[in-house]
Amino acid sequence: MTGIEAPDVGSLATPSAAIQQLLADIGPRWAADINHHRDQMVRAYTPLLAAHSLPGLRVTRDLPYGTHTRQRLDLYQGQDQGQGPETGSAAAQRPIMMFVHGGAFVRGQKDSNDQVYGNVARLFARHGWLGVNVEYRLAPEAPFPAGALDVGLAVDWVRAHAAEFSGDASRIVLMGHSAGGAHVASYLCDPRCRPNRPKIAGAILVSARLRADVRPDNPNAQGVIAYFGADEMRYAADSAVSHAQHLNVPTLLAVAEYENPWLDVYAAEFCHQAGLAQGRIPRLICVPRHNHTSIVAHLDSACGDDTFGEALLDFARHLPPCPS
Repeated sequence: MTGIEAPDVGSLATPSAAIQQLLADIGPRWAADINHHRDQMVRAYTPLLAAHSLPGLRVTRDLPYGTHTRQRLDLYQGQDQGQGPETGSAAAQRPIMMFVHGGAFVRGQKDSNDQVYGNVARLFARHGWLGVNVEYRLAPEAPFPAGALDVGLAVDWVRAHAAEFSGDASRIVLMGHSAGGAHVASYLCDPRCRPNRPKIAGAILVSARLRADVRPDNPNAQGVIAYFGADEMRYAADSAVSHAQHLNVPTLLAVAEYENPWLDVYAAEFCHQAGLAQGRIPRLICVPRHNHTSIVAHLDSACGDDTFGEALLDFARHLPPCPS
């Protein structure tokens, strides 16, 4: 434990100032106690997210895309969006953002609390998209490649049902964070998991674990073992970075300035491998001042730090539809 505690958001001149102070205080100490710092960030951003509600937001929860109890997703629709099959029409179709949470392969859910991670889907719903928040099976019950297969099932479900919620199945953007980013990347690249042709318009990988490792400085090494197995000889073949040459949809990668150890390196490695195959690298950005948790927890918090959210929206808005 570092001894740094989250300040009361009312203890400084503005909530934004309190958050910025907390980010600065944790800063390079992030990796010293990742679990404690993660909890601090969630506690700090939750009241800010709650204060920035979206009037008229409709959330349809726990729609099953598979038979397992964790194969569920939530739909986030803004006030001016269709409310069901009776209002679905070509004129009303909205692009779709699907978010896949993290949790070191062994924990996590689409609702870490009543604000996080629904804030990501809400951000896009605020800007006219259909937001989707996806939950998936966990290790050790569901080892590799179950997470990527669940992502594929969720994409197929959303494509099949998009019109019922005024969504455009040709304009799906798939976003994954941490372990969720690993699953999205495997779905995109690993021949054992990826579809024969793209089923999405683009992808966003945020602080994704793109290479399996059990290095001494990996605080989630036990999660890697639970998901990828104990045979380290398999890790390279089962890591998404080893299949980056197969990436064939527009992709944005993002890492925080203060990351879990090596995740920023693996993102750069993924871009390098994809770039060697394509002749140009996917877009890669580093989000200053943020850490592995705040990079997603701050989205749609209206805390005066919306540069990353704007970058996500800008990337997503300019994607062409995927082939039918």
